[in-house]
Amino acid sequence: MEKNFDIGNYMTKGVERVVADAIKATLKDPRESAFMLKFAAASRTASKKRAAAKAAGEHIPPFLIASITSNCNLHCAGCYSRCNHATVDEEPVSQLSSDEWLKIFEEADEIGVSFILLAGGEPLLRRDIIEAAGTKQNLLFPIFTNGTFIDERYFDLFDRCRNLIPVLSMEGNQEVTDARRGDGIYDRLISGMDEFHRRSLLFGASVTVTTENIREVVSDHFVGGLAGRGCKLVVFVEFVPVTEESKELAPGDEERTFLRSEIAKLREAYPEMVFISFPGDEKSSGGCIAAGRGFFHINSHGGAEPCPFSPYSDINVRDTSLREAVNSDLFAALRNGELLIDDHDGGCVLYEKREQVEALLAGAHQRL
Repeated sequence: MEKNFDIGNYMTKGVERVVADAIKATLKDPRESAFMLKFAAASRTASKKRAAAKAAGEHIPPFLIASITSNCNLHCAGCYSRCNHATVDEEPVSQLSSDEWLKIFEEADEIGVSFILLAGGEPLLRRDIIEAAGTKQNLLFPIFTNGTFIDERYFDLFDRCRNLIPVLSMEGNQEVTDARRGDGIYDRLISGMDEFHRRSLLFGASVTVTTENIREVVSDHFVGGLAGRGCKLVVFVEFVPVTEESKELAPGDEERTFLRSEIAKLREAYPEMVFISFPGDEKSSGGCIAAGRGFFHINSHGGAEPCPFSPYSDINVRDTSLREAVNSDLFAALRNGELLIDDHDGGCVLYEKREQVEALLAGAHQRL
């Protein structure tokens, strides 16, 4: 890792690039472009807030991941959330209410967060929270959804609230998508994309990248098909193994180098689209950006966690502020130590080194 690497500057520049690319991607849509220009101004204000916090010795990340429900109607093969028991079939109890989430969104805006990624379970099951998010126009809310609950009311909501960006999850072509997500899911996703395109609504796609599909999902055939349907954002999410049996599916150094190279080519070939890789090449970005270095996670019950793949928490936003949560003992220990920048085999460093994270969590609890 570079000794003088500045993670805050890296993330701020990343936000600015995403916003600039999004403005380019929406120039042909006056309403969408007008919103993105307003959001660009809000993003600059948020960046100044983060810089002021840094000068005062406090770190505020630009991204927050919010898992707003632990319910989901699908049982995708290898789902990290079900393996971690963060997604369940039974009726969840004591999840955060829409008012509690709105309070979190408001404080995120106040302290300088720019993006809140809404996840689950299946986030569109919580229409009340999605509607609350739509009122916070200074924040951009990518909504990572399986797409099965998008109806006329949701289309109308996305039309009114341009800060809500549905990101439809798929695995590539029909065969591999249906194999992981269930028969008929691919056709429903394509139908939804076509309807978004017909209505001139901004949407994206989230693609889980594995060692098996990596060449397919960066191909001109696949990406060109998304572009033809009006998709403006593609998020490549590297598969994180949460069982030993699935470890071979996680991209390693060679695959990450290939992915980074292909994304650079896609940005040239499809300037009207935004391409993001998550978590991206950690070695070139100064290590893992979880635990508030670049983002952090709040689960459906309010626990502040390093990331969705590392479900450990020593603080709950029901009992404290969002600002205090991002500076929790566990997060501080992770940011100040060497764990996030350690070499690892690929996938998620916090999952691979979970025993060390658990030791840090035990220490944080002892200090309470």
